[in-house]
Amino acid sequence: MNTPLLSVTDLKVHFPIRSGLLQRVTDQVRAVDGVSFDIEAGSTVGLVGESGSGKSTIGKCIIRLVDPSSGQIRYQGTEISNLDRNAFMSYRKKIQLIFQDPYNSINPRMSVEQIVGEALEIHFPNKNKAQRRQRISELLNLVGLEPKHLTRYPHEFSGGQRQRIGIARALAVEPEFLICDEPVSALDVSVQAQIVNLLQDIQKEFKLTYLFISHDLAVVEHISDQVLVMNEGRIVEQGPPESLYRDPQHAYTRKLLEAVPRF
Repeated sequence: MNTPLLSVTDLKVHFPIRSGLLQRVTDQVRAVDGVSFDIEAGSTVGLVGESGSGKSTIGKCIIRLVDPSSGQIRYQGTEISNLDRNAFMSYRKKIQLIFQDPYNSINPRMSVEQIVGEALEIHFPNKNKAQRRQRISELLNLVGLEPKHLTRYPHEFSGGQRQRIGIARALAVEPEFLICDEPVSALDVSVQAQIVNLLQDIQKEFKLTYLFISHDLAVVEHISDQVLVMNEGRIVEQGPPESLYRDPQHAYTRKLLEAVPRF
């Protein structure tokens, strides 16, 4: 069998609760509590659950914004969860994160050229300014923006356009794996569809792999090859969307599906 692109084994992320004058640890929040799953190259795995279920913590743990308490994260068979900051740097080109809020995740004092170009300066230091500008223009075209937007600032764009900037920034380093953390939840419904279609087109063109995190079951069903349902830090059910949505086995999955608005 082929090695999965990403393999998570018994991942746990516990945050201490401190109290008293001496701030002693009195309890723990088990944000992620023994999660295991694999993601095959070129596929999209949807991770769905209510707010506070721990799904975003998993994404941040993969990209090392949060350190795991225990467990293993393997990328192409190599353990990456215990790497230090310098050793993990090469994986930051391979793994990128698209954030939920397209405004708060980008610096409002930076132009589009600076926002997208920052990653190029870090990971492709041999490119000169003209080469970086050319690459940024190509990325803007790719996500449905125009090169004339280079000198504009985040407040001059709509929410959907800002999310396109965030996608361009993530693509700048030519990643293999994108963690999409609620990428459309802050957008209008019509714009959500545009961004989801854009992500699917980009995936096909560059043969990317996605972990798509969302509380929106309809979006997850539309984009995913495999769905993981998460509740209170654990995966309670998983399977292909056509069977999981048609015949859910776990009570929590049925509860989520029953809560979906029907018109």
